[in-house]
Amino acid sequence: MPTHPLLRAARELWEQLAHAPGSFPPPGGVNVIVSPESDLCPPGWIGVVALGGSALVSAPDEEAAATVRTALGGLPVEALLDAASVPGVLPVTGVLGPAALSYASPDGFRPVTGPTTVERLPGGHPDLRALEEAAGQDDAAEASLDEITSPAFVVREQGRVVAAAGYRAWPRRTAHLSVLTAPEARGRGLARTTASAAVADALAAGLLPQWRARPAASRRVAAALGFEELGTQLSLAPRALATLLP
Repeated sequence: MPTHPLLRAARELWEQLAHAPGSFPPPGGVNVIVSPESDLCPPGWIGVVALGGSALVSAPDEEAAATVRTALGGLPVEALLDAASVPGVLPVTGVLGPAALSYASPDGFRPVTGPTTVERLPGGHPDLRALEEAAGQDDAAEASLDEITSPAFVVREQGRVVAAAGYRAWPRRTAHLSVLTAPEARGRGLARTTASAAVADALAAGLLPQWRARPAASRRVAAALGFEELGTQLSLAPRALATLLP
């Protein structure tokens, strides 16, 4: 069966980030590789990315890889992404994720239309930093709006930016989305409105929009815009690396 074009593109992206081209196994498989420079996870951590029913796992060294193979060998792909159960079989001191990975195609994208005015700002504009401060440290860190390389697409109310979206250029012509809404402006569709503008900009540039999200609300926004949820990312800190935890 031919591989879904979005799935193929997503796998090629994460294989490049793992510094291991062609390393995704067939559906149902798990491939544990040694890749000290892997960008699937923070340095020295174990990275797990599952896409289309198979998983690629990067370990920082042979010892960690052997531990992963012993602890997780024979488990189904879904079990590797259970942040609650994995620490019970693999000695880790910290977990980041799991986060859903979703992608949009030109044909599947469902843009938002309506009367709300969307303004374009430079990515480093101080009004974006004010929005991050209003949203709080945790939400601002989740959105990573400060890392975008695109313009920011924003909605203002009474002169203040209350919602913004943009994207960061990733390898293989990927646009990694960032979306943030002020707490008092949530639940009114502003995340969809700003994200729609950012996705449209990325697609017009021939890029692959990627949406990575942990909160259910963010995943619902992605789905409303036509993103297809194809996989999951999870990062694990081996027990010996406790001092490296953030």
